Amino acid sequence: MEELNKVLLSLGVQRVHIVYFSRKRLADPAPIGSYKQEDVTFLLKDLSDISLEQRTEDREAAMQTGGHYSESLPIEYQPTDEYIQLFQNTLSDSAIRIARAVGTVSERIIQKNGFDVVLASLARGGTPIGVLIKRYIKHMYGIEVPHYSLSIIRGKGIDENALLYINQNHPHKRVQFVDGWTGKGAIAKVLIAACSQMKQKYGIELNDELAVLADPGYCASTFGTREDFLIPSACLNSTVSGLVSRTVLRSDLIGADDFHGAKYYKEWESSDLSQLFVDTISAYFDQTADDSKAEALQMEANAAENEMTWQGMQDIARIQTDFAITDINFIKPGVGETTRVLLRRVPWKILVDRLDNPNLKHILLLAKDRGVPVEEYPNMTYSCCGIIKALKGETE
Repeated sequence: MEELNKVLLSLGVQRVHIVYFSRKRLADPAPIGSYKQEDVTFLLKDLSDISLEQRTEDREAAMQTGGHYSESLPIEYQPTDEYIQLFQNTLSDSAIRIARAVGTVSERIIQKNGFDVVLASLARGGTPIGVLIKRYIKHMYGIEVPHYSLSIIRGKGIDENALLYINQNHPHKRVQFVDGWTGKGAIAKVLIAACSQMKQKYGIELNDELAVLADPGYCASTFGTREDFLIPSACLNSTVSGLVSRTVLRSDLIGADDFHGAKYYKEWESSDLSQLFVDTISAYFDQTADDSKAEALQMEANAAENEMTWQGMQDIARIQTDFAITDINFIKPGVGETTRVLLRRVPWKILVDRLDNPNLKHILLLAKDRGVPVEEYPNMTYSCCGIIKALKGETE
């Protein structure tokens, strides 16, 4: 390459850079997860036989002393009967609202991409939403759009092999990334950087816009709602996400041609609610489709109102100042992220906009169960915010 540049330079041609495009053929992934095969293909390496779980406190300490959350797995919270009943009640109460939001975001995806699109949901919070969007498009328009679920990891990026696999199998389709909800918008920023990297490394053009069911942080422009309410799939972990764990990326486990890894918890099949969740929501599509279509048309006509303003970050800055929090990553805003803090991190306290907010019943139940204080903090964009406990002696 250097010799070529010397020759070109002698001829008056400036230095050139050649981008090498990947030509490797990636093998089809082995089936993983409890969803129907027609609902989703997980682009994940099965690590089910490997012990990866750590106690929550040990894992939190490792993460706060230089470790990365993708190097281990939390021991998943096993919900009490009372909590499962709360999930069932929440699903029953919110099914119509969620079905309407699924329809709205699906219609927005169609407006922007047409039907020549591949859904790429972000494992694992985005997977149930991707399944629902695929089902909505099939139910309303009779069209099967491909749906894959792949790994994206804050601080490490997206699974490039998964994107190469999608490009290999659908070279002329647009890729629409899908997630469940937004918090601070950290994953949206990782996605933007990852798509830029894919273009530089492989010459693959990707739309870096994330589509989400709920966007309380105002950091997505394709969404079903901006209300910060409980999406029941945020209540549970693998048992509502196809029995698939969080994704894992470790050099001793994931080779150069592997997808990022995950475990498939087959032993919990008797507790699996993944199919129940998507079946319950899907049953309302006929009832909510007209409202969804009208909402999507209104969004298209008033595009300026749907812009990404990152409004939620103003709340984060205020919380960080008011509570003297040194690391912004300790602040997890929104119902979905607060639920995750309570299920798999070491929480310090939970902030709520008001204690009688009907969207926060499960938050209050989880906080009580774990002995975590709850404090009213009004005038937030979000309904609630979870704050992780600092374990290294920083100001909490």
